[in-house]
Amino acid sequence: MAVPIAVTDANFDEEVLQSDIPVLVDFWAEWCGPCKMISPVVDELAEEYDGKVKFTKVDVDSNPKTAMNYGIRGIPALLIFDGGKVAKQVVGAVPKASLKKSIDEAIGG
Repeated sequence: MAVPIAVTDANFDEEVLQSDIPVLVDFWAEWCGPCKMISPVVDELAEEYDGKVKFTKVDVDSNPKTAMNYGIRGIPALLIFDGGKVAKQVVGAVPKASLKKSIDEAIGG
């Protein structure tokens, strides 16, 4: 079963920027209600896109450097990286269909 992996300030470059497949990064926090709402959707999509897109999560409280580097001001914020660059950004708890459309647009699928 494909599940999002936790990424930190320390391994962000290796896990996300150097990935050979597109990566969705879910910026979240434990206290964030909308983050908890979108989490099952992200888990479902991780399963659907297994092998095509890597799914990761960054806790903004524990990893403020990465969040600051990408200008994360509101969470949940989902950034889709392709080739080490941000291809798409989605902010807020959006419906699954909307997030899926953003992923497909970002990866050209």
